[in-house]
Amino acid sequence: MPEKRLTKLTHKLTDGLSLKRVVFILIGAMICTFGIHNIHQQSGITEGGVIGMMLLTENWLGLSPALITPILDISCYLLAFKYLGGRFIKISVVSTLSVSLFYKIWELFPPMLPDLSDFPLAAAVGGGIFVGIGVGIIVRQGGSSGGDDALALTISHVTHWRLSRAYLFTDLTVLGLSLTYIPLKKIIFSVITVTISSYLIDHVQNFVFDKKRSSTCKKENMVS
Repeated sequence: MPEKRLTKLTHKLTDGLSLKRVVFILIGAMICTFGIHNIHQQSGITEGGVIGMMLLTENWLGLSPALITPILDISCYLLAFKYLGGRFIKISVVSTLSVSLFYKIWELFPPMLPDLSDFPLAAAVGGGIFVGIGVGIIVRQGGSSGGDDALALTISHVTHWRLSRAYLFTDLTVLGLSLTYIPLKKIIFSVITVTISSYLIDHVQNFVFDKKRSSTCKKENMVS
């Protein structure tokens, strides 16, 4: 009996987490964290979403990021659990841990890309591409890389907006509030990077679906 219960528990915990899915999550985490660590953090590009909200709260209220970040992430995941279900949370646990793992790995090495601080437009575009593709891969596997992804996916689910629109809504709201302590010039480059990443996340997430739909349409046309 204990063995059967353990087997059932193991199956329940790993349901939906195939090896292929986990591998793609790791690839997505590796790509997005590489861009953030080697481009955004070097050039000082401000983020939207939970990261931007954390910086905003720190500036307004003086609260430590170590305190406010888990509160914001947990709040977003609780909301996602209500609307997206337990399977989403289970996959997101794996993807969030993967993102943390690769952050730690990249921190062990010196910057691998040139410092683009003097070229903020290039930094905004390059960082947006890395984040968009990496997070897009993770989202396509049914998870999220953090609380901001969970929030955007929940908004998209509830409002039936395209995912890119949901991301832009949250990011631009936070960046707009960030004007209270960040110069407009810096915010403009942040808007560029979140616009690019939002578009790519949406595009990468829907790429496989569109391919399948195209294949289905071709088969239907051949039958008719």
